[in-house]
Amino acid sequence: GGTACVVTGQPFDTAKVKMQTFPNMYKGLMDCFVKTYKQVGFRGFYKGTTPALVANIAENSVLFMCYGFCQQIVRRIVGVDRKTKLSDLQNAAAGSFASAFATLVLCPTELVKCRLQAMHEMQLSGKIIQGHNTVWSVVKGVIQKDGPLGFYRGLSSTLLREVPGYFFFFGGYELSRTFFASGRSKDELGPIPLLLSGGFGGSCLWIAVYPVDCVKSRIQVLSMAGKQTGFMGTFVTVVRTEGVLALYSGLTPTMIRAFVANGALFLAYEYSRKLMMKQIDSY
Repeated sequence: GGTACVVTGQPFDTAKVKMQTFPNMYKGLMDCFVKTYKQVGFRGFYKGTTPALVANIAENSVLFMCYGFCQQIVRRIVGVDRKTKLSDLQNAAAGSFASAFATLVLCPTELVKCRLQAMHEMQLSGKIIQGHNTVWSVVKGVIQKDGPLGFYRGLSSTLLREVPGYFFFFGGYELSRTFFASGRSKDELGPIPLLLSGGFGGSCLWIAVYPVDCVKSRIQVLSMAGKQTGFMGTFVTVVRTEGVLALYSGLTPTMIRAFVANGALFLAYEYSRKLMMKQIDSY
């Protein structure tokens, strides 16, 4: 699921990070795409793909594993049998709990990904003299400058994004599946309803938490040039100096990516889960 998400959505994610971190450099999505292609070529859209793959595979593995555990915790809290189907709201709460655990594996890999994606802009703006163009050079730079804890820059903003965001993510997904199932079992849904449900869930997530993600990207990328203030300090600085709309820079590529990538994520997740369950049942 994580692999499908990255393969389909990485160019839009790259545009998102560039526009969030350096909103004055780009007039819009197409301008960002054209300038990126002219400056660094097609490979520029896939900068940070390796850590993005690691991040998404690690995050979604932990997320969906913990989602199952958290569903059992929710069942205990509400006092129902472990095989009872949860409501859409209860599933949303379970997803929100699960995201807190996924954040611990996501934050370090996402920091490396964001820095690689915005490296060219950091050099152009003069914030750094020479950029690190490989995953290993970024990792080595973080360890030398800040030590292992440097990988957790932006952890609080990542948590602030993930916990409420995944409530809307799983809530939107389950609500959409309920709509398409219309009385039937959700497990009987075909690929198109699953794609649309995943896309709707992803859109709900990003609409709800986009300003938080914008602050997170700034902290993780700009900390290359020196110590950054925390979440509230960065948030207030952006609003005062650039206005509220700066917190929504890069929203267009994010919404396109959210629908396409999360549709692919849930489609791959549901079908791979069914395949694994058949393999288990055959034994």
